[in-house]
Amino acid sequence: MGIDIDPLETIEELQEDAAEHRDHAKLNSFVAVTVAFLATFLGICNVKDDNVVQAMLAAQAEKIDQWNFFQARNIREEVMLASIEELKLAKRGRTDPADVAAYDETIARYTAMAKSQNIKKEEQKKLAEEAQITYDKLNYKDDQFDLAEASIAIAIALLAITALTHIWWLFWLAMVPSVFGILIGGAGLLGLPFHPDFLIHPLT
Repeated sequence: MGIDIDPLETIEELQEDAAEHRDHAKLNSFVAVTVAFLATFLGICNVKDDNVVQAMLAAQAEKIDQWNFFQARNIREEVMLASIEELKLAKRGRTDPADVAAYDETIARYTAMAKSQNIKKEEQKKLAEEAQITYDKLNYKDDQFDLAEASIAIAIALLAITALTHIWWLFWLAMVPSVFGILIGGAGLLGLPFHPDFLIHPLT
């Protein structure tokens, strides 16, 4: 028994297959270009983020050093102030002018040293606070790059599924984290104040 083949149906099926193939090829092209762009952008952000992290470490070390110096000078100041009080107590009851002059000279020297330590202590405190401000500014940028990296990673994962399934709506869904990642990554690169705390705080 022979098989009947309708030439018109065969041509229609071939045309449908060809159209579907072109659609898949078009979608794959969009996916490939988008992934290439996102990967390049992410690479630029990672380079900048690495520099930011290094600067954060330097600022953190500077802050710790300055607070250590502050504490050391504070202790020295307290020791000198205590010594001054002891000298003042020891001076009481002294009647010999030479002894009194010696005590006054020593008290004056310790007072000057305590004042010097107080001034330097305040300088260390100011430097430590400036280092903290620098760290906070850099951490702001680091948060931006971290969120950009997470968003673009999600986008690339969705694009990979899109390439396998050839579903267009998945491609457009991937555009949401893509655009967000580019926006916040661009803000980090350009120093713009775009910092979605409602997303960053739960992740920190």
